[in-house]
Amino acid sequence: MTVNGSDDVLLVHGGTPLEGEIRVRGAKNLVPKAMVAALLGSEPSRLRNVPDIRDVRVVRGLLQLHGVTVRPGEEPGELVLDPTYVESANVADIDAHAGSSRIPILLCGPLLHRLGHAFIPGLGGCDIGGRPIDFHFEVLRQFGATIEKRADGQYLEAPRRLRGTKIRLPYPSVGATEQVLLTAVLAEGVTELSNAAVEPEIEDLICVLQKMGAIIAMDTDRTIRITGVDKLGGYNHRALADRLEAASWASAALATEGNIYVHGAQQRSMMTFLNTYRKVGGAFEIDDEGIRFWHPGGQLKSIALETDVHPGFQTDWQQPLVVALTQATGLSIVHETVYESRLGFTSALNQMGAHIQLYRECLGGSNCRFGQRNFLHSAVVSGPTKLQGADLVIPDLRGGFSYLIAALAAQGTSRVHGIDLINRGYENFMEKLVELGAKVELPGKALG
Repeated sequence: MTVNGSDDVLLVHGGTPLEGEIRVRGAKNLVPKAMVAALLGSEPSRLRNVPDIRDVRVVRGLLQLHGVTVRPGEEPGELVLDPTYVESANVADIDAHAGSSRIPILLCGPLLHRLGHAFIPGLGGCDIGGRPIDFHFEVLRQFGATIEKRADGQYLEAPRRLRGTKIRLPYPSVGATEQVLLTAVLAEGVTELSNAAVEPEIEDLICVLQKMGAIIAMDTDRTIRITGVDKLGGYNHRALADRLEAASWASAALATEGNIYVHGAQQRSMMTFLNTYRKVGGAFEIDDEGIRFWHPGGQLKSIALETDVHPGFQTDWQQPLVVALTQATGLSIVHETVYESRLGFTSALNQMGAHIQLYRECLGGSNCRFGQRNFLHSAVVSGPTKLQGADLVIPDLRGGFSYLIAALAAQGTSRVHGIDLINRGYENFMEKLVELGAKVELPGKALG
C-alpha cells in the first residue's frame, strides 16, 4: 500500500495499544545531506540504509536536475549517486522541487565549487520557529561568494576559489554547521567553526566527508576545523539509524499502553531519551538488533524536561513525548529552548481533553534565548487526562506524528488532516501503523 499526496486524511479509531515490530532506516537529518555531499565528489558514491521519505525524493530530484545520475543500488535502500556530469539547472525546475524543503540551501557550497554559481529559490519546511536563511548566505559570503537577490530567489557566484574562514555560530545550529562543512571541505586553506552543532547526524556527515578525502577535526569545545583539499572522491556509507523516528514510536508505545520493538534503534544516539523515558515510567530492553519499548503498567510519572542541542534532550523528541505526559500523574513541566513556536501543537491536544497551559517565562532550571522575547515556549502538563477523538490538522512533521499518537491513544474516532506531511520524515508510517495493530483507514480505501 502506497500513500500518495491525494490520500491526505486518515481516520484513526483510538483506544487500541500498539503492539508488534517495525524497522527504522537511515536518519532523515543525515541522508539528504549525505546525498548533497555526493555533489562534491569526482567519483560515484554509494549510500545505504536510505529511507523512502519525501525529503529523499526532493533531493534526488534536485540532484538529477543538476546532472547527477541517481539509481538504486544492489541492496534495498541503497542509492548510487554519480556526479560526473554536473550542470546548471533550469530556475523553474529548481523552484518546483524546492518549495517543500529547506535542504536546497545546502546545495550552494557544492554547486559553487563544481559550477562557480548556484540559484536558490524561496524555501519551505516546517513552521516551528525562526530558521534564518540569511545566516546561511552570510556564511557563504565569508567564504568569498557573491550573492545577488532577484525576484525569483538568490543567485550566488564564486568568482574565484572559495577561501577558508573563521566562523562562530551565535547558536549551535545544525543547518549552519552542515552549510559550513559542505562548503569548507573544498575551500582553500583552513576553516575554523566555533560553537558548532555536534549531533550524531553531524558526526555521520563528517564520516561521509572524511571517506571522500576531507580533513576534518572535532574538538571537545564544539570547535570543528576543516582543512580544505583540492579534490574529493566518492564514498560508500551506511547511514546511521533515525533516532528521532525511533523515539516517536517509543512515545507511541507509552501513550497507547503498547509494546513496540524498533529494529534499527541504537542506544548510543538515544541515551538522553532513554533516561527520560525511564524516569516517566516507560520500560525498554536493548539488544544488538534494536530496542523494545513498552508501558509496564501502573501510573506514569510526571517530570521536568528541558530541550537542548545534543547531547541534551532533542527538540524533535519533545512533541511525541508530551502526548505520553498527558497520561502521567501530576504536573509535568516542559521548557522548549530550541524552537520558539514548537509548543503550538498543544492547543489541539487540549481540544482532545488534555490540560496543557503555555507560558512565556522560562520554566525549568535555566533561562534561554526566548525568555525575554514574549514566546510561549514553556508548558505545564496536568495529568492523567482521558483524550477524546477529534478533527486534527497537522501543523508540522513532529507535531503531526504527535497528533497521530494522540488519536491512537484517544477514545473514539479522529480525522487527521494533512497526513502527507508526515511522509517527509517517517518511512511507510501507514504500513507500520497497520503492522502494529492500529485501527486506521483512508476514507474509501482499505489498509493492510
